[in-house]
Amino acid sequence: MTIALYGEDAYLREAAAEVVAHTPEGGLVLDRTVFYPTGGGQPGDSGVVIWDGRELEIATTVKGEGDQIVLVPAAPMALPEVGVKLVQHLGWERRHRHMRVHTALHLLSVVLPLPVTGGQVGAEKGRLDFLMPEPPENKDAVEDALNELIDRDLLITESWITEAELDAQPELVKTMSVRPPRGKGSIRLVRIGEGPEQVDLQPCGGTHVARTSEIGAVRLGKVENKGKQNRRVHMHLG
Repeated sequence: MTIALYGEDAYLREAAAEVVAHTPEGGLVLDRTVFYPTGGGQPGDSGVVIWDGRELEIATTVKGEGDQIVLVPAAPMALPEVGVKLVQHLGWERRHRHMRVHTALHLLSVVLPLPVTGGQVGAEKGRLDFLMPEPPENKDAVEDALNELIDRDLLITESWITEAELDAQPELVKTMSVRPPRGKGSIRLVRIGEGPEQVDLQPCGGTHVARTSEIGAVRLGKVENKGKQNRRVHMHLG
């Protein structure tokens, strides 16, 4: 099992860890990590790990067997031995952009309150696919509403509920293509806004900024027809 430090603190940029395994494909498994693994439409983190004066560049991070998180080297090379203690340094600028885009996509699902059929997070842009037979009548109005939510500087927090509690509140799940992971007894909820200021609450395992103002201004890109009922809405940072 790898302890997911990013789940406890998405702003943690470095941490000490111990090597617990190598994968047959040449990946590195640590006992704890700040690196987020690819999942939920969000790319895996990159960065470096350093030990005994040596440095290994990490190209991406993926989920392994069971609860393992696997760091994938950028190039084949000798890995630190099992039992070695090292320090991991997260590629922070790229991750922070993922956090901004991911949080903005949550807000896009507020402005366009339709079932979500897919999504993707990037460092410069993201997109959501909606069950949307017709395109928005006024794309500029959607963009304005999205930026107004961002400018409200809403607090972003998390909480946990049981699987049974989620089953009793199916409206919390907006995504039709990706269901919240089950089998661990509890599911993480991401809340945007507090009390009467709350605008969104949904299951999510990704990383997010602490306040909406940290996202910065965004703009909507093209709206693509992705089938009879689906449309893809692109969103860009800056």
